[in-house]
Amino acid sequence: MLREQLEAREDKWLHPLGARSKSSTRVHPEEECDVRSAFQRDRDRIIHCKAFRRLKHKTQVFIAPEGDHYRTRLTHTLEVCQIARTVARALCLNEDLAEAIALGHDLGHTPFGHAGEDVLDNIHEGGFKHNEQSLRVVDILEERKGLNLTNEVRDGILHHTGPFIPSTLEGQIVKISDRVAYINHDIDDGLRAGILAFEDLPLAELKVVGENSSTRINRMVHALIEHSWNKEVIAAGSEMSEVMNKLRDFMFRHIYIGSTAKIETDRARHVIEAIYFHLVRNQSLLPEESALWIQEFGVGRTVCDHIAGMTDRYIIARYQEFLLPKPWKSA
Repeated sequence: MLREQLEAREDKWLHPLGARSKSSTRVHPEEECDVRSAFQRDRDRIIHCKAFRRLKHKTQVFIAPEGDHYRTRLTHTLEVCQIARTVARALCLNEDLAEAIALGHDLGHTPFGHAGEDVLDNIHEGGFKHNEQSLRVVDILEERKGLNLTNEVRDGILHHTGPFIPSTLEGQIVKISDRVAYINHDIDDGLRAGILAFEDLPLAELKVVGENSSTRINRMVHALIEHSWNKEVIAAGSEMSEVMNKLRDFMFRHIYIGSTAKIETDRARHVIEAIYFHLVRNQSLLPEESALWIQEFGVGRTVCDHIAGMTDRYIIARYQEFLLPKPWKSA
């Protein structure tokens, strides 16, 4: 069958350190597909799930942008996927695994981007991290039973951010590809929005990586490949890592925190906090199936899950519906 041919091809072509789909495991064992490898199957499950479709209306940096060319959480995900596949292919690692992790890494992200994540982390008793929520989406929330993904994909999703290193090299590729993508496309969007001018960008770092997005990504990807070949850890090298860290710090100062975009971010925080406590007090406003989740996980966790799954425009509409006064109509 075709799957077995794919697995044999992996054995022949992949680097010894690459993950083999035939060696993958799932929390709940299931019969294998005749056509697709286990990682290809995971990729398809992610692409077809509702949480993936909602990413197109979730903030990357700019909240509910009206321009057609600003990134959303979905376009960010696709850019991470493209970068990760390029690196995995060049290093003779498992491209299908890198693709599945990249497509699933942000499924648990809140509306309004990191502003939404921060406010839920502050007000929800159990805290909130979007990588943990992404794993919760694929393990529990999607299809009311989870997607039963392989443990290799689950590990990559959980550890794509934070202090822990993914257990596979493919997961490590996605972790760095995520940073390569958002550093560059957020600079791009900042320039497009007029929040940044080209002369504001750090000159010393641009001399290393280039003045336009395409050149910067290309050089970062080349550094990743050069410094990771035949190694047990994926890394971009000390010089490029330092440049990426400085660019990330620059973006936090000038875009994520210190810009006019923060005014809308503060408003977004207020909307999420208000909706959270309103739904905790008025559980009848939650979807009908929430009653089962409340029994199993409690009110706070259920409301947190519900809000994390909302798109920007959906939570704005609910705020208007639930919390803004409506014009009085006489009898």
